[in-house]
Amino acid sequence: MRRMIPTTFSSKFQGAVSMNALRCYVSEFISTFFFVLAAVGSVMASRKLTAGDVTGPFSVLIPAIANAFALSSSVYISWNVSGGHVNPAVTFGMAVAGRISVPTAMFYWTSQMIASVMACLVLKVTVVEQHVPIYKIAGEMTGFGASVLEGVLSFVLVYTVFTANDPRRGLPLAVGPIFIGFVAGANVLAAGPFSGGAMNPACAFGSAMIYGSFKNQAVYWVGPLLGGATAALVYDNMVVVPAAEDDRGSSTGDATVV
Repeated sequence: MRRMIPTTFSSKFQGAVSMNALRCYVSEFISTFFFVLAAVGSVMASRKLTAGDVTGPFSVLIPAIANAFALSSSVYISWNVSGGHVNPAVTFGMAVAGRISVPTAMFYWTSQMIASVMACLVLKVTVVEQHVPIYKIAGEMTGFGASVLEGVLSFVLVYTVFTANDPRRGLPLAVGPIFIGFVAGANVLAAGPFSGGAMNPACAFGSAMIYGSFKNQAVYWVGPLLGGATAALVYDNMVVVPAAEDDRGSSTGDATVV
């Protein structure tokens, strides 16, 4: 059954600063730190292995594989604590759908952003012969086109998160994070050469902060946030219907996937 959130602002804020909420923020920090370290670090590793060739297939293949593995693992380790968001777009979608309160979402964002900056800072300090890479738009792409592409990719990612997080499917704990990682890796393969395939505002922000350039940063916020919010609304209001409106609904009152 869907978890209910407090209805008043004071109760929402109290819930957002409780000890249980603090554990969620720490979990989000750890999982996001690990994911960004692997995602951004894989780009640096691919440049090292390919002698700086950013046009070859391995410049996309290596980050795609790293994104898939790292996101699956990051979501899994925080799945039962914070929900395994690891992405402000996912958190925004959860807030829009009413799964978490707005104050809690803001603290999630804070944890994710700090974790991303810290991960990129570690890469900057340890890998001294390279700059921390930032997400860039290809020359044949416009800012609007890149934002739309990132939004569509984020829609698919967040929709997969909602599907994997649905207890009515009866999936084992480890299966959901695996599928989330798969879709992230596929999205990087599809859009890496064009918009970077970020799908994650925190990851884009952390690398931009350490690199020192926020050019086209709005692309990696507007697109993913709108895509995540749309995925949440579509899943909760169009794909899943109340059991009372479906003859196949269970007597518990839970929603039924159609």
